[in-house]
Amino acid sequence: MPSIAPPLPDSPDTGADAPQSAADAVFHGIVQGLAQQRFVPGQRLVEVDLAAQFGVSRNSVREALQRLAAQGLVDLFRNKGAAIRTLSPQETLEVLDVAERMTGLLARSAARGIAHGAPTAPIQAALAQLHEADRSQDADAFASARRGMYRALLAASGSRELRRLLPSIHMPIVYAQHRPATLQQVRMRDYQAMCDAVLAGDAAAADAAGMQHVRNVREAIARRLGAVGLAAD
Repeated sequence: MPSIAPPLPDSPDTGADAPQSAADAVFHGIVQGLAQQRFVPGQRLVEVDLAAQFGVSRNSVREALQRLAAQGLVDLFRNKGAAIRTLSPQETLEVLDVAERMTGLLARSAARGIAHGAPTAPIQAALAQLHEADRSQDADAFASARRGMYRALLAASGSRELRRLLPSIHMPIVYAQHRPATLQQVRMRDYQAMCDAVLAGDAAAADAAGMQHVRNVREAIARRLGAVGLAAD
């Protein structure tokens, strides 16, 4: 297991890339670290190590771990510290079921926002950054651009409820635990289709593209695991 070294779907990480407090730095560092393979499911999180890594107090680390536990990304154990959560196959399926509906709803809501005059430039800029990161095979830049895309979709949607609910979906754990070799190609193709529909203001097509993205992720994970049942409804 790797030593500690860092919003689906892909659930969007709607927090800012520049944390506002010491606890934010730890919280976002661990979430981003999952995407960048610097943290892995099942990994123990030692307060003193995290405090040294992020240059913060142990109180700030505890606050961040409590927030991560509230979002289901970390398990806290009495007298045994904390660990990145590991999902069972059934739990993975349940996360993907929720993510499928929510991603479709996000894309539908964003398309409606565009149709009613929300600016298209932030989505176009995020998509261009995704393509650039994909071409350069820069994993950190791709993760940052992906977060930017989801924030742009949320802004276009104008939905407070989506902003509140989406970060609670456990897609960071799904992606950290299951890394099919074809996943980035799936993501890039699907993000393009979803954003095209959103930018056209086509709510029905955006909804379908968002849900299809999660179905494609499910199939890629199932093929990797050889778990045909994981892809079944």
